[in-house]
This record gives sequence, C-alpha cells and structure tokens, in this order.
Amino acid sequence: MADPSSYRPKPGQIPDSPGVYRFRDEHRRVIYVGKAKSLRQRLANYFQDLAGLHPRTRTMVTTAASVEWTVVSTEVEALQLEYSWIKEFDPRFNVKYRDDKSYPYLAVTMNEEFPRVQVMRGHKKKGVRYFGPYAHAWAIRDTVDLLLRVFPVRTCSAGVFKNAARTGRPCLLGYIGKCSAPCVARVSPDEHRELAEEFCDFMAGRTGTYIRRLEKQMMDAAEEMEYEKAARLRDDIGALKKAMEKNAVVLADATDADLMAVAEDELEAAVQIFHVRGGRVRGQRGWVTDKVEAVTTGDLVEHALQQLYGEETGDSVPKEVLVPALPEPAEPVQEWLTGRRGSNVSLRIPQRGDKKALMETVQRNAQQALALHKTKRASDLTTRSRALEEIAEALDLDSAPLRIECYDISHLQGDDVVASMVVFEDGLARKSEYRRFQIRGFAGQDDVRSMHEVITRRFKRYLAEQEKTGEWAGDGSSPELAEDSSTEPAVDGSFAEPTVHGSSAEPTVDGSLAGAEDDDARARLVDDTGRPKRFAYPPQLVVVDGGQPQVAAAKKALDELGIDDIAVCGLAKRLEEVWVPDEGDPLVLPRTSEGLYLLQRVRDEAHRFAITYQRTKRAKRFKAGPLDEVPGLGDARKQALIRHFGSVKKLRAATLEQICEVPGVGRKTAETILGALARTAPAAPAVNTATGEIIEDEEPAPAGSGQEAGAAGASYERRGQET
Repeated sequence: MADPSSYRPKPGQIPDSPGVYRFRDEHRRVIYVGKAKSLRQRLANYFQDLAGLHPRTRTMVTTAASVEWTVVSTEVEALQLEYSWIKEFDPRFNVKYRDDKSYPYLAVTMNEEFPRVQVMRGHKKKGVRYFGPYAHAWAIRDTVDLLLRVFPVRTCSAGVFKNAARTGRPCLLGYIGKCSAPCVARVSPDEHRELAEEFCDFMAGRTGTYIRRLEKQMMDAAEEMEYEKAARLRDDIGALKKAMEKNAVVLADATDADLMAVAEDELEAAVQIFHVRGGRVRGQRGWVTDKVEAVTTGDLVEHALQQLYGEETGDSVPKEVLVPALPEPAEPVQEWLTGRRGSNVSLRIPQRGDKKALMETVQRNAQQALALHKTKRASDLTTRSRALEEIAEALDLDSAPLRIECYDISHLQGDDVVASMVVFEDGLARKSEYRRFQIRGFAGQDDVRSMHEVITRRFKRYLAEQEKTGEWAGDGSSPELAEDSSTEPAVDGSFAEPTVHGSSAEPTVDGSLAGAEDDDARARLVDDTGRPKRFAYPPQLVVVDGGQPQVAAAKKALDELGIDDIAVCGLAKRLEEVWVPDEGDPLVLPRTSEGLYLLQRVRDEAHRFAITYQRTKRAKRFKAGPLDEVPGLGDARKQALIRHFGSVKKLRAATLEQICEVPGVGRKTAETILGALARTAPAAPAVNTATGEIIEDEEPAPAGSGQEAGAAGASYERRGQET
C-alpha cells in the first residue's frame, strides 16, 4: 500500500487550467483517468487526509504510485481526451458500464447492390441503416415478417442469393410473395433499392403518408371493381398498422429523443435508456456498473453519455437527450454532443408533460434492472469479496487473490493439443487478458507435460518483462530465461495491442511464426504508456484444471523459474476437490461456499475457452486442401485458381501454360503448384451404396475458396473423445 504523500506533486507544479490526469500503479499501469476544469483544485482533493476520502477513492490513491496530467485548451477537449484514454487504458478504478447483452439492431445494408434486411449486433458499419436497438432479436423478426408483405425486400444471405441466381429458382420467400426475388431478376436493382428505401422511411417513422397513399389506392381499386387488388391492399394496410402497434406513440410531434434514467445505491448503479424516434419507442438498452469511485448522479450520466455516443455521429445522436441530472458543468457535454451530431443537441431534465411521464417509466425500468442485478450471485460485489476471502483462507494466503489465472489443456485423442489461460480480476472475467497456446514441446497426449510447458512459457515471459524493467534480480544468464522459440507463449492474434500515439515501440515476431494461427507472435511492449502488457503482471493465484499431477507440474515449473510468491491450486472435476502442492489429501470446500463457486466459474471458463480454440484448429485442419501445401500461395490466389478452373480436380489436369493464364500466377508459382498437386493423391471417388454406382464428384476445394469440410469434421468428432 503506497503513501499518497510519496508521489504528491510539489506546490506550484500543477497548472490551474483544464486538463486530464492519470494515476498509475507501481507497474506503470493506468488505474484511473479523470478530467478537471482546474487540475490544481481537482488533484488537491486526492492528497488530503486519507480519513476524509471516500473509501473507494482512498483505495485508489493508496494503490497508485504516481500521477501525471495533460493540459488542454477547453473542457470539451478534456471530455474527448478522457473518453479516449478510458477506452485505451481500461483503468480499473473508473466507472465502466457492463452491458448484460449485445443489443440487436434492425439493419438495412444500403451499401450493397441489392440491400438486405437483417438482424445485426456489434459495431456499426458504414453505409448500413440501423433501427433500434431492440430488447430481443425475435421482436425484430416479428416486425420484419409483417413488413415484408408490403415491402418485399431481400432478407437472404449472400450464399443463398448467389445459389438462387445460379439455379434460376428463388427461395421460399420469393414464392410466397415476401421477397421481390431480385436474385432471378423479377425486379431490377433500382426497383429493389426503391423498396428498401420505402422500408427505411417506414421504420424511420414516416408512416402516416404511406398508409394514406395505400388507403387511396385501395379505394380507387374498389371503385374500378378490382376487388382482388383492393383486398390485397387492405391486408397490406392491416399488416402495417399491426407493425405500428408494436411501438406505441408516446410523444407527440414526431419527437426524436433519448431518455436516460439512473437507479443507484452505495455500491452500484443501473442506467436505462429509451430511444424514441418519430414519437415512438424504437428501442431500449441498459447498463450496470460498480461505483468504484465517488461519483454523483450527474457524473454517472456523463459517463453513460460518453459510452452511448462516443462512437456515434450524425442522426445516431438525437436532437434531444433527457436525463435525470445534468453533469457539472453541463455546457461542455452539450457542446460535445452537438459536435458528434453536427447540429444543436438539447441536454436537459424534463419538468412536465408527456416527457416527464415517460421519464418516470424509464426510472422504474432502471430500478427494476438494479434490483434484478443485485440478485445475480456472480455480479454482487459483496459476494465476490466474500468468495475471494474464502479462497485466501482455505489456501492460507496472506491476502485475497485479486488476480487469478486458470489454465486448461484441450485435445482430441492427442491431436490438436492446445491450452488456455483465463484471467479473473476482483472476481470478474478480464477477457482482454485471455491467452491461447499451442503445445509444441512434444507430440501426443500428456496433460501433465502440457501443463508444465504452458506454465513455463507463460512465466518465462513474465520474468523477461521483469528483467526489461529492472524489477527482476536475476542476471539473465540462467537457462530458464534463455530465449527459446519452441517455448515462447503462443498468443492469439485477436488480442493484438492497438497502436498508442506517441509510442515508438514496434512488435517483434518470433522467427518460427508462420501466420496468425501459429499464435507465436511476441507480445508488443508499449513502454511507459500505462496500457496492459502481455504476460507482464503476475497473478496471486494460479488455478489448473486437474488434480494432484497437474498441480505438481505447475508447481515444478514455477520452482524451476525461481518463482516462489505465487500460490498454486487445482480443481478436480470429479468431486470438485481443491488440490494444493505437496499435500496428499485435497481440500474439500463446502458445497455452499462462495469461494468454491468462484473457482468453478474460473475453471469452467478456462475449459470453454480451450475447447473453443481446439475446435477451431481442428476445423481448419479438416478444411485444408492440397493448395495449402504451396508456399507463398495466399487465399486470394487460391480463390482465383478455383474460380478459373472450377475445382481442384480440373486444376490437376491443367497444363503449366493454362495455370499461368490465371491473373497473379507466374511460371515459377505454377511449377510449384503442379509439384504440390503431384505429391498429394486425389480423393477417392464416392460410391452410391444403394446402386454401386461411382459418383463422379468434383474434388473439394481448399478452405480459402469457401468450401467446407464440415461432414468430415463431424464424422471425426463422433469417433473421438474431446477433453
């Protein structure tokens, strides 16, 4: 525990101007980011008597080891920089809202030749119109099903669309009138785009004009005695009105607004947002956060606005944002929202009328969300604290293990042996810290040796980081710290560190790296930025999935590296026994123990992460084709070859000159391709077991061409036993 006075800036060093400040811990990680109208006044609040600080603020300043700041010109710039740094550094003491789900949107892909209506989650894409978010995906599908009768827009995937165009037959929706079937040219691209634009106009709230137009067409058809057309228009109007009933009018004058409400107690806060477009509630979403710092309702609103609109621009930011309390001061936030939208945005508290009544509804939803969250055992701060204390007591640790790492080995009958490392901090999963390994030290099935290899590789990297920063007392000459490409930790490419402005650090790649799937890239080290480095921070507890042999292997690996300040235990699946090193009998925690429940969650998460990786590797191996053996031949040229010849079988029969006709394929590459195909025997022909007839089927294309080998993978999986 650090004394804040040891790193307190000297009087007069802190400027009296707007800016953003960062607290760092002893490992130089950024643990808190804040902004201030006056840096001098704000930072002075952190260095008063500890007894007068909020408990969470006290914990933060005693965890920190230094503070630094950046001066900006205006409070709006401070707001923008604070948001950027919170996203970049992910500081543990900042308010972070946890989405309980990724909310689905109704999306129309206007960036395609034939726009498609579909359900989308995650990041928004350029050129796609979004409506929502909705609470449930089925709500979107129900709405779309009603509207397709009137707006028969394409909803099929690219694969189904291409197959229908190739065969000249539309899918079922085309036959029943719920798709205009642009795949078989029943409508032109312009006509289909016009349908999609009308669909978007209706979803955007411009419904009255369209329904009145349909009603006039229905009356005209009835007067001309075209009763079938009139009946069809009547049914279309009914479908549209039924779809409109799903989103009742709550505000007049076609109002576009977002309403935000906050429910909070001393430990946590829940935020609920209603998205009103065209006077109708088009979507709802909510977040929950631990109050890890002393914050007011206005501060919570400001953090929620940053998360809600930080990545949004244009019409995604509404004209009006209604909140329960204004941030202090409110003008920079309102100016920031105006900049995101590109036109004026009103940020205010509703005082009367329909908006006040709707705000009360949103508030009730927030209170219910907080109450529901409190009942969830795993997310209860008090329960997590008790679980960590029980683990520390059972394992005789000096303090609660705030960082727990768990390792698991997965394979299929000794093939595709991989391992996983998952990280829990303060009892919650820290998914950005997860890592995946390939076992390369030996072949075959041996969970104990695999565990020893993984622990060795992970903590060799930790010691290497300590040696770089001068925190490791070793001289670097021990064989345990020698660089060895065969025991470098395999890091999944999806966790690559993003670029940090102002950093000159560059990634170094192990010479044995053959691609992202080899998972053998050295971690990029961003010195002195405060962002988490790979493998640089030690856990207080290492958990292995297994019993006494696996625990002994992990302990042996740590001993060989000279690490004696990290506890080790194992959790055996059979009786959920906790094994510790050098003990003949396991620890048996009570079935109602919160500590046991947390260990089970950590172990199960490690197992899930490992088996997902193992299945991915196995599927990729099954989908490998003969072209994968050609060095330097990437996916683009593989696909070009398959498109040109139609199949690998026809490619085998091609001459050198014919292969050279493919764009991007030279004579030397063509010779290499022919050599690789000659070394691999073609697949045996399929036989119809009922008639004995040999089926002349094309040889399957490689994975890069879009062809799948799922049947082979499924058959192999049925024969094997996954662990």
